[in-house]
Amino acid sequence: MRIATWNINDVRTRLALLLAWLEATRPDVVALQEIKCTDAQFPREALRAAGYGALVVGQRTWHGVALLARGAEPLEIRRVLPGDPEDREARYLEAAVHGMVVASLYLPNGNPCPGPRFDYKLAWFERLIAHARSLWRSGHPVVLAGDFNVVPTDADIYAPATWRDNALLQPQARTAYARLLRQGWWDVLRRLHPQGAPFTFWDYRRNRWERNAGLRIDHLLVSRGLRERLADAGVDREVRGIEGASDHAPVWLQLDALA
Repeated sequence: MRIATWNINDVRTRLALLLAWLEATRPDVVALQEIKCTDAQFPREALRAAGYGALVVGQRTWHGVALLARGAEPLEIRRVLPGDPEDREARYLEAAVHGMVVASLYLPNGNPCPGPRFDYKLAWFERLIAHARSLWRSGHPVVLAGDFNVVPTDADIYAPATWRDNALLQPQARTAYARLLRQGWWDVLRRLHPQGAPFTFWDYRRNRWERNAGLRIDHLLVSRGLRERLADAGVDREVRGIEGASDHAPVWLQLDALA
């Protein structure tokens, strides 16, 4: 079972890249972020033709998340992160698929900070921590997949000093991420690559891709029911090098079959 997450940065613009990657890697579940389209604009038919059912929480121009399942239709559980009925940004989708609960999430970037956007980021993180605790306690196999917009440690960025004022590196965001992990979730890239988890994002500016000046901000977290099945995890970094690609690369994990 292969589960992947990818901040696609406009699914309609990069549909051909998405379809080619799906055909080449055949993931069983895919969490997408920044689809940048409404539900009605999402390319369901093209994905259905490729063998994937889809759930979508879209939003015009910005944000938006989706879940794809190979040979199945994800069963929606919730399409809003609990805790703030006034929040209208399309950032969370949770579904039952292939015997698991999978969430596609897109945390706020938080820049500029300090400021209202950073406050929103931290409040969203608190809501995620509270909901993740209930998912953990449920005992179900769960994957939290997405763009968390946090660089967990200085080891997860090419040059911390150049980003020190950015919201992705602020102590409050890092502390929130660490608190989430203390519930028991495994950050699979860090667990399987303890000496150097691969980057997942390379900014378009200043030749950062060409210089491998990357960051690790896209994460896959698994609950206790999946930790024993974790076989491998990685980043399809070559996808980032394709002309017209997203500034994020797909991140994936591989689970062994149930005994």
